[in-house]
Amino acid sequence: MLERYIIKDGKKMRYGYTTGSCAAAAAKAAAIMALEGKEIERVSIDTPKGWNLDLKVETCSFGDHHGACAIKKDGGDDPDNTHGILIEASCEILDGYGIEIKGGKGVGIVTKPGLQVSPGQPAINPIPRKMILQEVSQVLPAGKGAVITISVPQGEEIAKKTFNPRLGIVGGISILGTSGIVEPMSEEAFKDSLALEISVAAKEGKERLILVPGNYGRDIAIDHYGLHKDTIIKTSNFVGFMLEKCVEHGIKQVLMIGHLGKFVKLAGGIFHTHSKVADGRIEILAANLGLLGARQPVIEELFQCVTTEAAMEIIEREGYHSVYDLLCQKAEQKAEQHVFEQLEIGIVMFSMDKKILGLGNNAKRLVEEFKNE
Repeated sequence: MLERYIIKDGKKMRYGYTTGSCAAAAAKAAAIMALEGKEIERVSIDTPKGWNLDLKVETCSFGDHHGACAIKKDGGDDPDNTHGILIEASCEILDGYGIEIKGGKGVGIVTKPGLQVSPGQPAINPIPRKMILQEVSQVLPAGKGAVITISVPQGEEIAKKTFNPRLGIVGGISILGTSGIVEPMSEEAFKDSLALEISVAAKEGKERLILVPGNYGRDIAIDHYGLHKDTIIKTSNFVGFMLEKCVEHGIKQVLMIGHLGKFVKLAGGIFHTHSKVADGRIEILAANLGLLGARQPVIEELFQCVTTEAAMEIIEREGYHSVYDLLCQKAEQKAEQHVFEQLEIGIVMFSMDKKILGLGNNAKRLVEEFKNE
């Protein structure tokens, strides 16, 4: 266990280490056992972050010029689907020079362009690959080379709960990590994983995408509008970031489908929609109802609402349904301004019961164009 901590949002949170660090450590330990013909209990590696890891070696086996073992993944206080699984490595020592790295059972194979690894190769990213080469080369004597095979016994099952199938990585998980260390609650790592889908879509030649914050938006795109699931990408709360990535990868048109509680913020120019960053939902609703002529008592009542769903009851009662189209129209304008008019953006807003509330002018046209693709 890595006993290093960071304070985030007033909480003491423990760092972990990546699948890449586990693979490098397992490869080094397997190489030592293959060379020395004896079991080892711990292995040390360096990480790109500059931290040394001293890790327990699991499930050891060794024979004539061969060794194999595993390292248990520890996500710290940022556990993901790989937390607690075993990352295995086997090492075969050969005469000659060079280290070959292979992917075994449970390590995915890349099938689509746009990722850091070429199609047809095991999904072992460049930094983990470099770490494996570095750690194994440290223990190899002159005149000896090695074949390292990285495996993940639970990899195929875990991959079903990751982005890998959508990214065209089949048969297992990816061996990841740029620093070797998992920083708890790492927003940047999550954003990067979301943006990968845009990269893959662009490499496939797509110029139109549907962006949704979560599963409800995806369901509406498929079930209500009959749109193709292969063009749908989740943004989570990182709407502005994902729009910027669309521009970066040459996407021309984006249809966005989201709940009123998220997308009302776009109408106010808020593009990170998590409440800890910015709220303003009721304020934006109130301002636009005021523009439509809502009386002061109605606005005051609106400010007593703690959710947009509660606010919808007042809007329904007072007959201001047109506010939803107005908000969608403003959200389209603000979103296009956010990316300096380099994308055509349509906005659709819905309620928690998946009822369509409003569409912007762009969205009304884009929905039909996307249907006809």
